[in-house]
This record gives sequence, structure tokens and C-alpha cells, in this order.
Amino acid sequence: MDRRQIVLDTETTGLEVTQGHRIIEIGCVEIVNRRITGRHYHQYVHPERDIDAGAMEVHGITLEFLAGKPVFPEVAEEFIDFIKGAELIIHNAPFDVGFIDAELAKLEGASTRLSEICAVIDTLQMARHKHPGQRNNLDALCQRYEIDNTSRALHGALLDAEILAEVYLAMTGGQASLGLSAEAGDNASTDGGPESTAGIRRLPNNRKPLPVISASREECQRHEDRLTELDSVAGEALWRVHGP
Repeated sequence: MDRRQIVLDTETTGLEVTQGHRIIEIGCVEIVNRRITGRHYHQYVHPERDIDAGAMEVHGITLEFLAGKPVFPEVAEEFIDFIKGAELIIHNAPFDVGFIDAELAKLEGASTRLSEICAVIDTLQMARHKHPGQRNNLDALCQRYEIDNTSRALHGALLDAEILAEVYLAMTGGQASLGLSAEAGDNASTDGGPESTAGIRRLPNNRKPLPVISASREECQRHEDRLTELDSVAGEALWRVHGP
């Protein structure tokens, strides 16, 4: 069965959901079986309130830019359909989950929480476990895992999700995007917003296949002799490699 994961990030009007701050941007990137598929969900949302000056310094999104954008109830069904049943990958998950839960709670007749729709992996907690005592924000992880984040002058939900997807795959054993880019897939939502691609280096589609080099008869025999030596110590080996 395919393992479907969604890397998710949000931008908000401020830091504290308990003070009535709202989501203004949602970005999601799809990973299936550890491959970035190119499918994504991206939506700007009108928050129906002012944006803190400190928040605007981080993401650069103004209320003027959001004029005419849909409010959350208008995009909720499409958003939930995109993420439903997937495993969410979020950096500092309590922040984004708290804001999404607050938006879901405002839906008429709804009592759904994000945890009822998806499982959640917090890459910040994962990074703190792997790299205790070190800086583990997204920029620091990009530097540690050699992920190109030069396009990240400001925070952006889709841009950060794209970068986090690369970081997560590198942090959990290496990625296999196989040249797929965000433009190559089926976009779940586009709205003419700012450029969102992260300038991430990917393998070219026209790359030559890697050569297959078979072991020689002599190499196979040396391998077999070595297994025979191990047999006398640990019991019979479960497999053998035979020469041509």
C-alpha cells in the first residue's frame, strides 16, 4: 500500500491563536513512497482581521494583497480533501495544528480536529532528537543537510513546505524526487500568488542510466570462500552468490 505524506506549512496574522490570530496562507506538498510527486495545494486566505506588523516582516503578506481572497470556510472542503488520510509532516507541528484546529472549529456545524483527519509528524521534535543542543530551525537544517534555500528571503507557506519536504527526506535517509518538480504534477489549487518554487536542485529527466557492473567469476568465488569461513563460526549462511 502506498504511503502518502503531505508536508504542510501555514502563515498567519500573528503568533498566538489564543489571541484570535488567523491563517492567511496554506501550502502543502505531496510525497508518495518517499518521492515528491509534484502535486501541491496552495491557497491564500483572507483572515477577516488585521495582520500584526511583526508577522508581515516575516512573510511579507499584507491585508491589501489578501483583498478578494477566499475566507477559510470557502476553501475548507478542498483543503481537507487534499490532506485526508495522509500523514502530515510539519515543522513545529503544535503551532500549525493549533491554527488549523481553530479554523476548523469555526466551521458551521463542524467539530472536526486535524488529528481526526491525519496523523502528524513533527520534524522539529525529530530534529531535536537527532541533533540535541543544536539549532534546528528550517534554515539551520537546510545548512546541515545541504538543501538549497537561497530563494527563502521571506517565509512563504508553499515555499517552506517545498524546502521542508527536501529536509525531511534527507533527515530520514535520503530523498528520491527523481527530477519531479512542482510544475510537473497536478496542482490542487493555484491562485496567481507570488512565485513559490524553491529553486531546489533535482535530478535531470534525461540523465543516462547507471551502468550495471557484474562481479567477476573470481570475485564471486572469493565471496563464496568467505561465506564458507563464516559457516564454520556462525552456522550455514542463508544465501549464496554464484558466479556466472
